[in-house]
Amino acid sequence: MTSLPSLTCPRPPGGGDPAVVEDGANGVAGGAEGVGDANGAVIAQFRSGGGRVGGAFQGVPLLLLHTTGLRSGRERINPLVFLPEGRNRVVIASAGGSPRHPAWFTNLMAAPRTTIEVAGPGGVDVVVVRARVASGAERARLWERQVRVNAAVADHQRAAGRELPFVVLEPG
Repeated sequence: MTSLPSLTCPRPPGGGDPAVVEDGANGVAGGAEGVGDANGAVIAQFRSGGGRVGGAFQGVPLLLLHTTGLRSGRERINPLVFLPEGRNRVVIASAGGSPRHPAWFTNLMAAPRTTIEVAGPGGVDVVVVRARVASGAERARLWERQVRVNAAVADHQRAAGRELPFVVLEPG
């Protein structure tokens, strides 16, 4: 089993939720101080590299999820590791094992029709998707596949103390 790198917001000193900051250079929402810049760098590399990123994320399936901030109304873009599932892509709302769902999950559930950016044959493709949370046998099957690909998700599950939502992004 391998452990994939995690694109998660670090916890601020003393715990609690990471403060959302806006990276003025690219309008990308980030997490705790500096994470917006890190996500912005990943997003820029993803776009300039035709949907591929190097370094710790080389060869890792990434997508850029677009949501609208529930409170702010601003566009948010989150780079997320995904699990391919036929034409669908599955992302996990782990927040690195936080007891709370990541903000992107809350935003996505409020407006489940959105867009993602993914690597395509000619560069980055924009795909309209509808999000839904997997449950029952489907979630169990996805869990088993994900743990085989990235064992760290089991650690996130234990740390979170909540069932991690597996979000299926279906084209259309």
